[in-house]
Amino acid sequence: MIEWLTWVQIVVASVAAVLCLVLGAAGRPPSDLTMGATALVEVLLIAQIVVAVAAPATGNTPTGDPLEFWIYLVSAALLPVAAGFWGLLDRSRWSTVVLGVAAVAVAIMLYRMQQIWSVQVYVPA
Repeated sequence: MIEWLTWVQIVVASVAAVLCLVLGAAGRPPSDLTMGATALVEVLLIAQIVVAVAAPATGNTPTGDPLEFWIYLVSAALLPVAAGFWGLLDRSRWSTVVLGVAAVAVAIMLYRMQQIWSVQVYVPA
């Protein structure tokens, strides 16, 4: 993983989360703004997948468990998609809140993925 890219993703996901949660608390249904913020989070996660595939080829390998990292990454990539579908199907204020909660979860998962990639030491059995 590229550390600066991860931090950019965490900031973008956090801003999207605050935006969606505030608009959801204000009673606004999903709009182009909230769906676009969620889509941006997803696009950055796809970029992270590309980086995670290419990084080991350049010698940047994870220090933690690679399986745990990939489970986090795939799960994080599915969250904005699922929340986006929810937002398209249910046009209530709670859908906007769901978009925000998904963005919060993605930000937390990205932080954990950074720890797995660069902090932990994996000792295979």
